[in-house]
Parts: sequence; structure tokens; C-alpha cells
Amino acid sequence: MALAQGTDLLLLDEPTTYLDLAHKIEVLELLRSLNQQHKRTILMVLHDLNQAARYGDYLISISEGTIYKEGPPEEVFTEKMIEDVFRLSSTIIKNPVDQSPICIPTGVIR
Repeated sequence: MALAQGTDLLLLDEPTTYLDLAHKIEVLELLRSLNQQHKRTILMVLHDLNQAARYGDYLISISEGTIYKEGPPEEVFTEKMIEDVFRLSSTIIKNPVDQSPICIPTGVIR
């Protein structure tokens, strides 16, 4: 319904929830196309950090109701952010396909 309205701005809350992996990627690729080719502004909440880093141009990380850090994925998506916000130790590597950051969780910090 949101796409049928043809608005210049889309606000989406977890648009890929309950979708299998193929359909998640299909939706995210469609949104990327709407943004890049049709100049639509898209603001979405994604809890899948790796998908947010791959498909987002600008990320906002929130911790305890306040903005922890915002900016391009390469600046926001760091091991320190994962530790501070999610209480996880992790390793961040580059996606071999598009060089976006990928989080590999290595343990819970207690």
C-alpha cells in the first residue's frame, strides 16, 4: 500500500519481518531501486544489523533511547558500537561482494 501511494518519502518499520531470506533481499533491492533510480527518501527501522549496513546509506544507532552514533555505515558500524549498544563482542569484516561492513558476533559481554 505504501508503494501504491507514490509518495516521495517512505517510513518503514521492519519491512522484512517474517519474510524468508529471498523475499527480504527482494524487498531491500526494490527499496534501493526506489531510492537510487526514483529519488525516493526511505527511512526504515531494521534490526538485522548486517542488512542495515549493506542497504543503508546513513545509519543511526540508538542506545537507551538516545542516539549513540550516526553517519555512513563504515563510521557507525564498529566493534565498539556493537559492544556498547548490544553488549556483544564482535569482529567487523568487509563484505566481499560490496565492501559493506559485516558483524560477526563472538560472544555476550556480561
